[in-house]
Amino acid sequence: MKRLIVVAVFLMAFLGFGCEGDYALYGGPGEVIYVEVPVEVEVPIKVPVEVLVEVPGEGGDVWVESFDQPYTLNGIDIVWLIDKSCSMNQHSQSVVDGIEQMMLSLPPSGWRLGITTTAWQNSQITQEFPLVPGDTVQDAWDAYNNTGTYGLEAGFDALYAYLIENQYNQTWLRPDAGLLVVFVSDEDEQSSRDFTSTPSGLLDFINWYGHQRDSVFLASIVNVHQTENECGGFINNTFIGQRYMDATDAFGGIIVDICADDWAPGVQAATTQVQPHESWSLTYYPIEDTLIIFVDSVEMPQADWVYNSAQNRVEFLVVPPEGAHVEIGYVIDHDPGDDDDSSDDDDSAGN
Repeated sequence: MKRLIVVAVFLMAFLGFGCEGDYALYGGPGEVIYVEVPVEVEVPIKVPVEVLVEVPGEGGDVWVESFDQPYTLNGIDIVWLIDKSCSMNQHSQSVVDGIEQMMLSLPPSGWRLGITTTAWQNSQITQEFPLVPGDTVQDAWDAYNNTGTYGLEAGFDALYAYLIENQYNQTWLRPDAGLLVVFVSDEDEQSSRDFTSTPSGLLDFINWYGHQRDSVFLASIVNVHQTENECGGFINNTFIGQRYMDATDAFGGIIVDICADDWAPGVQAATTQVQPHESWSLTYYPIEDTLIIFVDSVEMPQADWVYNSAQNRVEFLVVPPEGAHVEIGYVIDHDPGDDDDSSDDDDSAGN
């Protein structure tokens, strides 16, 4: 017998950009659940949409998780904006190691990685062709050393100059590819040319960046809060990358402590989030015959996906298209032998 679960979801419509990410809905039979995802970008217009999820079964707790397929099937353009002030010299090796780790984590084709600084004076005029598949760590070092010498910590202004004003970059940036930006700095963001160093300037940047591609991503490698950092001492508030972190949080991105001994886990996570989802790790173990998948509210044929019980994830034999909203519903298996928190929320191809 099939049990009909009605899930009401508030989709957030913005004047600026759409919010991407997953949500989880939890409830018993016949329960109507309202989920609101807060985003600190303009005042949202709440549009109630009723999603019908038919889950076979005789009872139990229903879980529905979802994701939006990123627009990265046509590739991903990546930009690292690196603070080149004197205090950053101690992190030079970590910066290049992080870039190398990203290159190793990316797929064997389809990506381009540009490097510049957080000073618009550099990013506006640089004429470095990006790193591409097949390049080496020495190529990364050469690109890093050629970024320029201005020590301004104004990543938002620098990105604007790099994407909009630098004519050379128009020869390799691809409007139909996804876009990942990585900020690296040991001070807070201090733009004053295109985006003011005020709360409204932060929102202006978030809304502007959200318009640049169909799928945009952010990551920040910065000094995190005083109680959470690995620097081993007190960090003055002026050196905490709060504006970078706020912008990154707005896009559900990855934040890495600049004092961490190993940036690799964070860099790998930032890389994984931009890759098209060919699989999805489930939050809980499902009762297998209750699994059901919708792509843009249309049920996906069972011949197009399989459930990998060993890794507790759904694997797509037919990859959902770019921009598709994918929902996976199931009844949670509460068998004592199962571990309800056995997997990560997200997984991509090859992981």
